[in-house]
Amino acid sequence: MSVSKHQPASMFVDFEREAWRALRAATPLTLDASEVEGLRGLGEHLDLEEVADVYLPLSRLLNLHVAATQSLWTAQQSFLGGFSQKVPFVIGIAGSVAVGKSTTARILQALLSRWPDHPHVELVTTDGFLYPNRVLDERGLMQRKGFPESYDRRALVRFLAELKSGRAEVSAPVYSHLVYDIVPGEFVPIRRPDILILEGLNVLQTGPLEGGKMPHTFLSDFFDFSIYVDAHEQDIRGWYVDRFLHLRQTAFRDERSFFRRFADLTEEQAIARALSVWAEINGPNLAQNIAPTRSRARLILTKGSDHKVRRVRMRKT
Repeated sequence: MSVSKHQPASMFVDFEREAWRALRAATPLTLDASEVEGLRGLGEHLDLEEVADVYLPLSRLLNLHVAATQSLWTAQQSFLGGFSQKVPFVIGIAGSVAVGKSTTARILQALLSRWPDHPHVELVTTDGFLYPNRVLDERGLMQRKGFPESYDRRALVRFLAELKSGRAEVSAPVYSHLVYDIVPGEFVPIRRPDILILEGLNVLQTGPLEGGKMPHTFLSDFFDFSIYVDAHEQDIRGWYVDRFLHLRQTAFRDERSFFRRFADLTEEQAIARALSVWAEINGPNLAQNIAPTRSRARLILTKGSDHKVRRVRMRKT
């Protein structure tokens, strides 16, 4: 098919929801309603229909990629005449604050772990690789938490490099959303999973390190597949405000919460505060650092205002 000079060729194939749903083929639905309820994030209207229409076809696609990667590994071992430990298939999931990438990661973890060939699926978030608040304070970065420079990207690259080298065990640091900080001395052991899902704001980032130097290695160099969860900014901003209001009634009321001071705000004050945080931090981070990485993903899930995926874009190569 010829392409008009006024309509440049796209790197992606676009699927409306109905067309994407058909690609599920005979993939069985292995989650029930109560499990889906436990996996969805605050304010998301995720149900079994969404899982069947969107995430089952995606799990089938990912399963095909995993199988192909494993076959290639077997062929390489045959060529080399030796043996080395299989390494995990790594999936990166990127997207804005409040867009639902954490729910996407949890749903995919649950679905992929029920495929017979890769039952061990681990999920790690990049929050654990944020610098501790003490360091962010020292560097004047507390108001830029979540921006690329607020992460220990060398530690994150080292984590993935060790994982991909076949090490028997690597450790991921633990982050507490309640206290809004790294938990000192606490780590999660990751022991040779079949699949690792890495979820975070800037996992597709290719910007410079501290000091302006470009890194020799990017996180995405270790990815076998990458997903970007997308939506209009005005919708994401609304979801962020809704989540802030919900947390004001729940987690913020915990005496240990970093945000305890927001629990007693009136609804009007809480909305104003959430919009201020969006305008000063989350919005600029999305525009400057997160959204520009969208085209680097292998697959883009585009949501409508109701949080449901309306379109899927898949890279051709």
